[in-house]
Amino acid sequence: MTKVFVADNQDPSPILDEIEREAQRRRVSLQWVSMARLDREARTEQHQGVLAFAKRLDTVSLEVLLELPHPFFLVCDGVTDPRNLGAMLRSADGAGVTGVIVPRHRSAHVSPTVAKTAAGAIEYLNFCDVGGVPTAIDQLNRAGVLTVGLAGESSTSLYDLDLGSTPVALIVGSEEKGLAALTRKRCQAVVSIPQMGRIESLNAGVALSVAAFEVARQRRL
Repeated sequence: MTKVFVADNQDPSPILDEIEREAQRRRVSLQWVSMARLDREARTEQHQGVLAFAKRLDTVSLEVLLELPHPFFLVCDGVTDPRNLGAMLRSADGAGVTGVIVPRHRSAHVSPTVAKTAAGAIEYLNFCDVGGVPTAIDQLNRAGVLTVGLAGESSTSLYDLDLGSTPVALIVGSEEKGLAALTRKRCQAVVSIPQMGRIESLNAGVALSVAAFEVARQRRL
């Protein structure tokens, strides 16, 4: 964190006092600015009166991710909605994901909206950007990672897989079209989450959350 802006027309509150104390403790510049300036700088209307500036998010190579203990990856195959991506990252951190793989093109990336929705999760996750998801899946397969694509129309249940005794990568497709054809072909398994209602499929972020915590559950066993 390099500096913090706080809107100067807010009522006093304990949380603002805590932010100021933490900035002083970390020797980070804290500036009181107008709400108009905060709106311009934040590029979002949902900043809640406080904006922290941080260094650019570092990424690592796929080779580095594979060296981490207990590999558990989230692979985003064309997730374009920043709020969906942010929700996925929040769930990924909670479920113990060790690395997030995102394509450089035709995909949402970490932005103010993603960071806010992720509620701090981006600070604890390792990110890898790749030229193409199918090529990355090939590399994961060769490294002994079980690559699992999520697709609501699949007849194979997520709960029938052994997800607790092997490195795992969960692959989530775009919100509208799901997994790309080549991505689906490269996955070792394509599964769905059994549902009892009449709606055909879950939101991509919700599906990832359910699947990620199923991996976490099996790993605990």
